[in-house]
Amino acid sequence: MQINFRIAQQKDLPFIVQTYNQTIPGRQATADVEPVTVEERQTWFDSYNERRPIWLIESNSQPAGWIALEDFYGRPAYRHTVELSLYIADGFRGQHLGQKSLEFVEGQCPALKINTIVTFIFGHNKPSLSLFKKNGFVTWGHLPRVAEMDKIERDLDILGKRIY
Repeated sequence: MQINFRIAQQKDLPFIVQTYNQTIPGRQATADVEPVTVEERQTWFDSYNERRPIWLIESNSQPAGWIALEDFYGRPAYRHTVELSLYIADGFRGQHLGQKSLEFVEGQCPALKINTIVTFIFGHNKPSLSLFKKNGFVTWGHLPRVAEMDKIERDLDILGKRIY
């Protein structure tokens, strides 16, 4: 399997939205409860740049997911800290793309002047928690019952890792 990462382009936004929307019914990866549209995500997509990129994950030249880094908390003192989002498309999960994606991002951190990565994961999302913890992320915070989906209250864990 050939894995490639490239900066996402405008033409990739429909795939990015489709992949994101695939996760909504499972209630494990996002707090959105209804699908979003490409139009609704355009401003979000436009906010990314070379300093805070979205990469498209390709498996054998096919789009397979995406990984994004965004500013954490939006204040200058946090300029070396990012929030990471990772979404793998249906049909590509279980192929170690998450693992390869985390390895790729960590390799990009020095050039992007990132020394800390945080991510927010629902407490019941055991596959994601396991992946990140396997890669050296630790729980830095636990927010009990802060999300409600389908009348079920869910915990949110904050995981973090110092890169250097």
